[in-house]
Amino acid sequence: MIQRSIQQGAVIGVDIGGTKVAAGIVDASGKILRQLRKPMAAHDGAEAGFKAVTSAIDSLLAGAATNPQDRVKAIGICAPGPLDPKSGVVLNPPNLPCWRNFPLAARVAEVYSVPVKVDNDANAAALAETIWGAARGYGYVFYATIGTGIGTGIVLDGRIYHGHTGAAGEGGHVTIDYRGPLCPCGKLGCIEVLAAGPAIALRAQARVAGEPRRGSALLSLAAGKADAVTSEIVGKAYAAGDALAREILQETAELLSVWLGNIVDLFDPDVLVIGGGVAAMLNPFFAEIKRLLPTWCVNPRASEIPLVLAHYGADAGIAGGAALFSELASEQK
Repeated sequence: MIQRSIQQGAVIGVDIGGTKVAAGIVDASGKILRQLRKPMAAHDGAEAGFKAVTSAIDSLLAGAATNPQDRVKAIGICAPGPLDPKSGVVLNPPNLPCWRNFPLAARVAEVYSVPVKVDNDANAAALAETIWGAARGYGYVFYATIGTGIGTGIVLDGRIYHGHTGAAGEGGHVTIDYRGPLCPCGKLGCIEVLAAGPAIALRAQARVAGEPRRGSALLSLAAGKADAVTSEIVGKAYAAGDALAREILQETAELLSVWLGNIVDLFDPDVLVIGGGVAAMLNPFFAEIKRLLPTWCVNPRASEIPLVLAHYGADAGIAGGAALFSELASEQK
């Protein structure tokens, strides 16, 4: 049995998703010293899900037992919402059906006898980018992660903005077309259902089916099946110079410009940070988004706001969890 004691030093960041638990030891500079991944038991009941989390932490501690620089003082956890960041209770996340009103922070603290914080994954990633990453030095940060969905976080003067009930920052569910397609959240025309990875794939499938000759490159990558075209395939075809793939991503950039115009007019951030699996694919279109942004803003200085690629990629959740206990975050309390 692993001795579950944690000494002063760095912080463990834990990223919980529907299929995996990623955990890492993060030092005060935001460097991930070591990390690992374990399967998440999302459908096997509350205790099985909790055991998956402690198994990942235990394995990380076992590997760090002989290395003084890896000794840690706290555990920060990123989890899908809805959740209550004040109490550390996971409420009812759709992709973690094992947990309903589950007191995750209290249960983890009971096992390891250290401070534990839990927050929404996009919120925590936004904080990591503010403290250590692409938004370092900025005071008003808007962060978006674009992948299978769109999650966002807002950081004001080094602190996550949670709002009155803790549910602020759901920017992916801002509607830009009230007659648009139905989002899984129940609203029509959310930016998530229009510009996330699955939306890019659906647009590509429709274009390929309607224009098979122009879509030949995409079809080739999808083994000749239009309905097998994914956003990743669109990215590969674009990188190879395919014109149709470029048009699909250009349309995505235009949709994001409309959305970010609303964000700028509402929030007036001094930096926009975009991360997630789709972000790297859209990076060549950032200049186009910046060019279009003023046409979708009343803010006359919208073009001055930097639009940058996030520093942390697939490890954003680990860094985000650790950021909840960063020196700057502690100073801002």
